[in-house]
Amino acid sequence: MKKIGFIGLGVMGEPMAMHLLEKYHELYVYTRTKKKADAIINKGAIWCETIGELAEKCEIIITIVGMHTDVQDVYLGKSGLVNVCNPHTILIDMTTSSPSLAQEIYEKALTKEIFVLDAPVSGGDIGAQKATLSIMVGGDENIYHECLPIFESLGKNIVYQGKAGSGQHTKMVNQIVIAGNMIGMVEALVYAKQANLDVNRALKSISSGAAGSWQLQNNAPKIINKDYEPGFFIKHFVKDIHLAQEEARNVATDLPGLDLVESLYASLMENGYGNLGTQALIKYYEDEEF
Repeated sequence: MKKIGFIGLGVMGEPMAMHLLEKYHELYVYTRTKKKADAIINKGAIWCETIGELAEKCEIIITIVGMHTDVQDVYLGKSGLVNVCNPHTILIDMTTSSPSLAQEIYEKALTKEIFVLDAPVSGGDIGAQKATLSIMVGGDENIYHECLPIFESLGKNIVYQGKAGSGQHTKMVNQIVIAGNMIGMVEALVYAKQANLDVNRALKSISSGAAGSWQLQNNAPKIINKDYEPGFFIKHFVKDIHLAQEEARNVATDLPGLDLVESLYASLMENGYGNLGTQALIKYYEDEEF
């Protein structure tokens, strides 16, 4: 088995890395803040002081970092993976980033005989913890098949989407759907409360019908319990919405619904809520108490 490295140990990355350590028993890790790696190091993961050290030791490297700019730095910076990895290394970026950046990374890496898959995920912290993520993959199909056992350690719904950038395009589709689901779920809760319904009973009625969704099952109960801890940060979702809007403009598509949701989340960002979970959209309707 090729040696695996993992970069990024946040809300999503840490449980994902834990699954890989449990399956393969050897895992090299790096993250900008070493303290975030303490738990997995204590479980037996091997700490690397730099990206270059990790790249020297590993033949497959997985990344899941925060922002678009982080991806650019980790891959294309002076000490980035494309510039320090050995030929024939396989790089798997599971961050949500732009399709155009994914294509750029793929093309630059290929000139150095390095192979790249863009493989963003959906399912939030719960999916990461339970290894039930949806994984959408772009890149060379033969490399995808080589890495499929790794993906199967992290998710249940794993689909090869096509050439480089296709995974990220599919994630844009996913985020557009989530934006619509989120505002629908939140406004439904607001209406139920204003109509003096028992909100939990209302959810019980609608969750298994045509209105049923992941948001109703997972984030609606959090709102009712005033739990705004991030399964997915507002600041990261706003980043994803901006990426989706940019890609929509590139294909001459107007998405007014997405623009509306972006404006609501932008208001929350301006009020300092960026580090809360996406379910904190309810705070836009600040008069509502559940």
